[in-house]
Order: sequence, then structure tokens, then C-alpha cells
Amino acid sequence: MSSALKITLILSLLLSAGCHAAETAPRKTLAPFASEQALSSYLQQLQARQAALQREQRKLQRATAQPMAAPSPAPAAPMMAKAAPAASAEAAESVTNVQTVGVDEGGIVKLHGKHLVMLRRGKLFTVQVGGNALQPVASLDAFTPGADPSGSWYDEMLIDGDTLVVIGYSYSRGGTEIGLFDIDADGKLAYRSTYHLRSNDYYSSRNYASRLIGSKLVFYSPLSLNLRRGDPFGGFPALRRWRPDAVPSDFRRIAPATRIYRTDDEPEPGFGLTLHTVTVCDLAQRDMRCAATAVMGPQGRVFYVSGESVFVWTTRRGSDSGVFRIPLDGSAPSALKVAGAPVDQFSFLESADGHLNVLLRAEGQGDAMWDGARGRGDMALLRVPLASFSDGRDSAPAGSYKALPGGGGYGLQNRYVGSYLLYGNPGNAGRRQADQAWPHQPLYAVRWADAGSVQALSLPHGVERIEALGNDAVVIGAQGKDLHFSSIRLGAQAAIATRYIRADAAQGESRSHGFFYKPHTASEGVIGLPILGADERPGSSRPAASVLYLRNSGLTLTELGALAARPGPAPDDGCRASCVDWYGNARPLFLRGRVFALLGYEVVEGALKDGQIREVRRISYAPIASTVR
Repeated sequence: MSSALKITLILSLLLSAGCHAAETAPRKTLAPFASEQALSSYLQQLQARQAALQREQRKLQRATAQPMAAPSPAPAAPMMAKAAPAASAEAAESVTNVQTVGVDEGGIVKLHGKHLVMLRRGKLFTVQVGGNALQPVASLDAFTPGADPSGSWYDEMLIDGDTLVVIGYSYSRGGTEIGLFDIDADGKLAYRSTYHLRSNDYYSSRNYASRLIGSKLVFYSPLSLNLRRGDPFGGFPALRRWRPDAVPSDFRRIAPATRIYRTDDEPEPGFGLTLHTVTVCDLAQRDMRCAATAVMGPQGRVFYVSGESVFVWTTRRGSDSGVFRIPLDGSAPSALKVAGAPVDQFSFLESADGHLNVLLRAEGQGDAMWDGARGRGDMALLRVPLASFSDGRDSAPAGSYKALPGGGGYGLQNRYVGSYLLYGNPGNAGRRQADQAWPHQPLYAVRWADAGSVQALSLPHGVERIEALGNDAVVIGAQGKDLHFSSIRLGAQAAIATRYIRADAAQGESRSHGFFYKPHTASEGVIGLPILGADERPGSSRPAASVLYLRNSGLTLTELGALAARPGPAPDDGCRASCVDWYGNARPLFLRGRVFALLGYEVVEGALKDGQIREVRRISYAPIASTVR
């Protein structure tokens, strides 16, 4: 356990509950650089400091070198990343399992009027589902006509009115690629324009790069500053509109010095400095306009988007951390010095009582790539008033941390559901021999708003997914070859209600969007989750397995059945870009009383009859053919 987090946790146990109301400094914000000259001078100072450090390191290596012995290695650098408003009627028909109501997240399938819109393997597709139809309508490349899509990944999609946005990352052109398309009431698609946003690779196996709040398109993007280059401003936040003969000089800065902020912390010698950038683009205008705010910090990061702010938690050397609050209205950010590291965006909750709540592990490096599954050490819950954020010189009070049981091991899952924070580890979940012993796994439940005791509920399976069932929850995980669903009642105490076991099965999707719960009443609804059978593995030639549906009735879970993909090899779609389904390819869909399963290039419709769901029809929307059976 890190010394910083250990001290704060010990102090939190010694201080009384009254310390939660301890005095805090008057609200302040970070100060921006006063001018481009001031920013340039600061970067020159950093360049000189880094050059001096490198000279000292070389001298030390020469002085300590011994004959026939290799020189001492330089300190290892951290791993680099791979080169709310009220819900509307449309939100009620959302097909995305979002973290925060009113904050849509970039995904692979969305709903536009009477059409489903899919983003897959570098192409867009529309399928009519309105009026009891199930019919492919249109398809279009998800990239600029005439452009070479090689080296680009098109991962996320959002829809605002009749504007469809495709978000990707281009290694060949460098940075985030934003494609705008028009979609009409008949499901027809037309390309409009493409913009390039300067950024490092945004990919995370747990998080999503884009959000949509009203007509505000919101991006978080890290930008690692290369202080060795002659022009460090060449790596600053910038945007350009694509044209066939586009050149790097077409980029225009969207974060002037007066929108770039830093705290009193100096960068660690030998470690990277990153511009953590929040870009807000206005989709209400046909020609997209964007503005960015950036804060300087170390490389490790986790970000969370609430209805009004983006919170970016930065870490260095594992546990010495800072958390930035970046308002979406363009006003100045604020910050706090903190300890520890969150698991992922689900570790955060901006609660209605004006607090930020964050589940922490002692050590972590953020959630870039697959780092969210890593991390270790003792755990704590940080709970601070939003009013305590300031200019970054203040630390979260020791009494703001509540020590929690359980080790933050590999693959930790966490989720806020109602008044509870739930978390647990997958253990050694996976396909094992049926007769192999299985140790019971604890699911921890704590009321985040008070200092009450933590419950440990014993589960005979791992914790691989935690999801809300209204005000209650379901925990999903493996026990040997079987997949378990445990419903959790969250009342005055948390308690295990019932369990459903699907034999010889595993989750087919690990991302949050793979799950969907459609409530019918406060205590009843239907769960959908992609699963794989005993002889199926991710990455096999089969494009997807099946979507399992369970009925929730007062937390009693019963199987309704599954809708399965057609057996056989995947069609040859002539894929030119984004040919790996990093975001998965299967989703349960509930639309206007109907039930669907998105399974690769198939959309399968089912109907409930006599307590069972059975297939009634399916279509293929693959580029090579579209047939109705």
C-alpha cells in the first residue's frame, strides 16, 4: 500500500464523523497561462530542465560504469498508450446502457426514428424497424469518400437530430477522426464532412471516448507533450476540416494559452507530461465548431462525464494523484490533490447532494487500453463536496477517505446503484473443470452517503459484471463452466435475493453496452446479455453466439430463452477498415414492445409466447447481401 494512501486511511479512522464538515478553503479555480508568451516560456523552462536531467544521468552512468559490466539502466518510463439533463421521450427508447441518465455514450448501435443504425467494420448501416418492419435500408462507408481508411479505426457513433457522428482514431492521419453524416426519416445516409482532432489514441477497454449531452458533443483526449521537439505547440489541441490535400499546417489551435491550466505541482523528472483535454463541439450548427480546455498533468488517467462536468483523475508513481473538474460550459477548471487511483469511470458518482464519490485502489495507472483491469492495493471511498475543489493547492481532507475491505485485484468491477456502491473481483473466473473447487467470492456493498458498515455478501461465483435492475442490482459471473446471475436486493440492507444459472456458458461481451435491462414496472422487466456456449470462444470464426433473455419479477430471475446467430463462417464483407470488433458486435435491443438481438451482421427478432422467447424472423444487413427469412 502506498504511504500517501496509508496515511490518509489511518487518519480517516481516527477522525470523527464531524470531520466530513471540516473547513475548506474558499472556492478557487485554476489560473490559466496569461499569454502565449507565458506558456512558451514555461515550456522552454521544462525543456531546459529535462535536458539538464538527461546530462546528469549520462554523467552518472559514465561514472558508475564498470569494465565488462553493463551500465545501470535508466529509470523505467511508465507504459505508453497504444500508438444531466432530464430524460426525453427519445431517451426512454435508448438502446445504449449508459452510466448517467441524459449523457449518451458513443456506441455501435443507435436508434433514429423508425430505424436502427449500426456501425460495423468501417461501414454504417440502417435497418427499418418501425411499423412492425425488419428491413435493411442503406449502407455507407463510415469514412471520407476517396480517403484511404487503412490505419484507421471507426469505433463509436452518436446521433443528434438528423446528424450522425462517427468517431474514430487514425494512425495514418494522426488523431481523432470525426465524421458527420446526414440521416433522413427514410433511413437514407449521406456524407457531410470530416474533421480531425489532434489527440493520442483514446482507446480504453472499459471507457468510451465520446459523449452527447443535448447538442454538445464531448470528447476527452490525452495529448502527450514531446518537449524534445523544436515546436512543442505542434502537439497542442487543434482541429482541421478534412480536404484531399490536407497538410499538418491546416490544424488550428482550439485551446489558446488562456484555456490551458496547471497546478502548483511540477512534472516528475523523467516522466511524461500530458495535456488532458476536454473538447466540446456544437452540433446545432451544420459546420461544427469546437472549443477545448486542457489541464497539465501526468500520464495515468481515468475520466468520468457527469451532466455538467468532466472529471479527470491523473496519477503518477502509482498513487500520488490529482483530480480535475472541467465544466462543460467553458468556465475555469478546479482541482484537488488526492491519493490512490480509481478503477474506471464507474468508480465515480457526482451525487445530487453536491459531492463527488470515488472508489479508489492504492495503486493504478488509469484506464487507457487495458490498464483499467490492472491496479492493486487497499481500497477506500473518497467523498468530497464539490465546493471543496479549488486551485489545485488543496488536498482532500483525510476525513474524506473511508477505508474499505477487499483488495483491488485484477479485473475489479464496481458500480453505484441507488444509494449503494457495489464492488467485487472476478477471482479465477473462467472455463474450468466442473469438479474443480470454487471459493466463495465476496460482493461488497456500502452506502456511499454515510459512514455505515460495509456488508460482504458471499457469492459462489466471480464478480464479472454489476448492473442496475431499477433500484436493485444483478451480479453476473462465472463458476467453473457455468454463468451465474445473482439478483441483489438493495433496501435497508443489501441481500442476495435469487440466482439463475446458465450451464456451459460465459459472457459474450465484457463492455457495459453489452447488457441492457428493460423495466416494465418498478419491480419487473427483462434482462438481455450476449453469451457464448461451451464450445465457443471470442475471436472464433462465428461472428456472435446468442443473446440470453431473463425475466425479472420481484428479483426472481427466470429464463425466457435466447436468440442465436446463424451457424457458419462470417460473410466476406471486403472489410477495408476497423476490421476487429474491439467494441463487440452483439447487443440486446428492446424497441416499442419488441425484442431484438444484434448478432454480428444479423438482426434477429423474437416474440414472447407462453413464457418463452422464440425467433420470428431475421435479416442480414451484410454488405454482400441482405435477405429476409
